[in-house]
Amino acid sequence: MEASSSTALYPQRRCKNIYLVRHAQGIHNVEGDKDHSAYKSPALVDAHITPLGWSQVDYLREHVTECGLAKKIELVIVSPLMRTMQTAVGVFGGESCTDGESASPLMVEGAGHSGRQAISSFNCPPFLAVEACRERLGVHPCDKRSSITKYRTLFPAIDFSLIENDEDVLWEPNVREAIDTVAARGMKFLDWLWTREENEIAIVTHSSFLDFTLNMYSKECHPTIAEDMRKRFANCELRSMVLVDRRSVLVLLQ
Repeated sequence: MEASSSTALYPQRRCKNIYLVRHAQGIHNVEGDKDHSAYKSPALVDAHITPLGWSQVDYLREHVTECGLAKKIELVIVSPLMRTMQTAVGVFGGESCTDGESASPLMVEGAGHSGRQAISSFNCPPFLAVEACRERLGVHPCDKRSSITKYRTLFPAIDFSLIENDEDVLWEPNVREAIDTVAARGMKFLDWLWTREENEIAIVTHSSFLDFTLNMYSKECHPTIAEDMRKRFANCELRSMVLVDRRSVLVLLQ
């Protein structure tokens, strides 16, 4: 009898667990839901999250703490935009800073119109800002980042060392990044992620970046799985996935 199976086994050491998070509700989401043309408003440049967004952050923080995920995360990668960094430090960061604490805060008090106390970097994973997981670039001012100089004052414990330019040289006012280009950028980002030594990684990013990237990966999946992967992320939604190097899988199967 010829052996066959519809399932697959991979050694855990050949996989990474990644936790994809879309940022909490931003002011641009509110205005865009009322009138889509509002996304082009200069008033929404580098949009920050809303009071409802902060409530979403608090809810997700409670969830990752109660389920034990917060203690497993080895690295938090974040898109360098206000709303994603606020979401990331609110969900995976430490508690409120205390008097006499020596560690740099992940977020200073009131950063980005938050009305929040400073968030501590004590006893939490490192945070790394990466431009490759930014939102679709161009035209919409909400997707244009501020200077790294400004961000370093607001988020002192986030590592911005991988970002080459202080000002945003990627966003263009009159050219919208093509969907295929975003997807290719996302897949290249995940290939880079595989080279990291950490095995439990949270990525706090954006809806279009997630939609276009996961749509490309879903093309190789069974239709039921593809449908699941193509579902649009809600604000502050977290999904767990396993990242596998297919080259290693081929070696294992030979």
